[in-house]
Amino acid sequence: MNDITILVVDDESRMRKLVKDFLMQKQYKVLEAANGEEALTIFEEEQNKINLILLDVMMPKLDGWSVLRQIRQKSNVPIIMLTARGEEQDELFGFELGVDEYIAKPFSPKILVARVEAILNRTKPKESNKKEYGGIVIDEDGRTVKNDGKEIELSLREYELLKYLIENHGIALSRDKILNNVWNYDYYGDSRTIDSHIKKIRHKLGKKGRYIETIRGIGYKFEVKEH
Repeated sequence: MNDITILVVDDESRMRKLVKDFLMQKQYKVLEAANGEEALTIFEEEQNKINLILLDVMMPKLDGWSVLRQIRQKSNVPIIMLTARGEEQDELFGFELGVDEYIAKPFSPKILVARVEAILNRTKPKESNKKEYGGIVIDEDGRTVKNDGKEIELSLREYELLKYLIENHGIALSRDKILNNVWNYDYYGDSRTIDSHIKKIRHKLGKKGRYIETIRGIGYKFEVKEH
């Protein structure tokens, strides 16, 4: 079951039902509000659960612009404005207030669902590419390494070598295997190039350099050791 919740705000019950039916086909949970005041009340109560709002502009009691302004004071939840108007000036006004997407009525429900899915994909939290091993944190997005919170300077090859060792922690890796995976080709030179890189990495890791263990006659192994 999808745990995404969408608030549909429109004073036309027929329109709400149409949109709701299509969203529920995609397993989204749907909350409904028939006017702006009701929308704000529901948002206050369910703010932590609502992932996206479909918000009609022309409504009694409180129009969509007013609802948008109040929500934007406290939340950056994605908002798609639904309007019968197609004026460029209205669209610009909406974007200035913080609208994420703008769809003019009448619209195809399938297109609406596609826009909803696109925005949810764009705004969902990215899975962290940071991995931590014994106080050593590798950030694959930034290609950085931190040792006890302090960034250490590694060359690209040193970074790739440390990353490969850590990804295979606890496994004894031969020099040939390291060369083929880190240098990405059959290296015909002296495999002692690995030894010099390991020496530099150990030095840069300080006390944690001992996590890189020399396996006599084979190669190296990364293993976190307790003090």
